[in-house]
Amino acid sequence: MSNGTSGFEEILLEVRDLVVVYDGIRALQGVSFTVLKGEIVTLIGANGAGKTSILRAISGLVPYQGAILFEERDLKRVPAHRIVGLGIAQVPEGRGIFGSLTVLENLRLATWQRADKGELEADYDRVFQIFPRLRERQHQAGGTLSGGEQQMLAVARALMSRGRLMLLDEPSMGLSPRLVQDIFRVIEEINRTGVTILLVEQNANMALRIASRAYVLETGSVMLSGTGRELLGDPRVKEAYLGA
Repeated sequence: MSNGTSGFEEILLEVRDLVVVYDGIRALQGVSFTVLKGEIVTLIGANGAGKTSILRAISGLVPYQGAILFEERDLKRVPAHRIVGLGIAQVPEGRGIFGSLTVLENLRLATWQRADKGELEADYDRVFQIFPRLRERQHQAGGTLSGGEQQMLAVARALMSRGRLMLLDEPSMGLSPRLVQDIFRVIEEINRTGVTILLVEQNANMALRIASRAYVLETGSVMLSGTGRELLGDPRVKEAYLGA
């Protein structure tokens, strides 16, 4: 589902006046936005704009001021491991896989909070259909995979948690142009299965092409917002982020 908000009605995630402070410096300065059920929403901006801080706050990994509501539930006092259990899965920048564990063991770790153990085999099959390379390497140590394969594993692990919202932090970082195309194709495929996606990405051109809506951050504040198509055509975005 991309480029336009028709058909999206239910607010899945709402961020209100979000402030994050590191060592006395405001990384986020009152950021507000919404993510509707079924959307791909992307956050773009330069390094240091606050994109990763937003994802870390949603996941409960940094203290913050303001409010974050997931399915109308305030996450302020919910510990990080419980946030995963509520249905929010994060694919962190740098992938964060366990290099000494096999692909299958990495995937299994994501299922520890799930009560529906009888559905795990079907989910392994689904993940391996999306990522056939991982099926071939399921008994191989994660640390021996290529960078692209490790990124696939990080996304697959998030899928195994059965989250309704997936937070993706720079999924194309360090990948070859061909693998970047593959990762964005997979993001769209996952979205079509009903998973809502909040995407932080420096490849603004690719991100805006698949985004339902997007927000542009500068120095901790939202400076622009619109549909992916609108921002692709915005002269300010073209000049700052699209090399035009």
